[in-house]
Amino acid sequence: MSRPIRVLVAKVGLDGHDRGAKVIASFLRDAGMEVIYTGLRQTPEMVVNAALQEDVDVIGVSILSGAHMTVFPKIINLMKEKSMQNVLLTGGGIIPVADVQKLEDLGCGKLFPPGTDTSVIIDYVRKEVERRRSAN
Repeated sequence: MSRPIRVLVAKVGLDGHDRGAKVIASFLRDAGMEVIYTGLRQTPEMVVNAALQEDVDVIGVSILSGAHMTVFPKIINLMKEKSMQNVLLTGGGIIPVADVQKLEDLGCGKLFPPGTDTSVIIDYVRKEVERRRSAN
């Protein structure tokens, strides 16, 4: 039996609104995943280091501050530096559609807007982690 999916849920920067991140974390946990929540005001470096220490399959970033075009590329670059190509970077929040495409082109996984059905997120995480695990 393979190990449970491990997910790090992070709030990066000065964004202090974490209700959505906590809701997603609880739904992922209820779906059988191991979830680590970093708390508020994390830096990209703190998130990537925590992901390495916790040996996660997924980093999920919740962002409502408008800093997504800074935060996600920084995390992507740090993940590349640390050879974390098998870890899925995904997330959600207030991200304009045009920026979603740019972030996905940089290597970010699917990004979810507020109000996305949690079953869609759970299904995506399961399938993407399974795909990445079987590629190794």
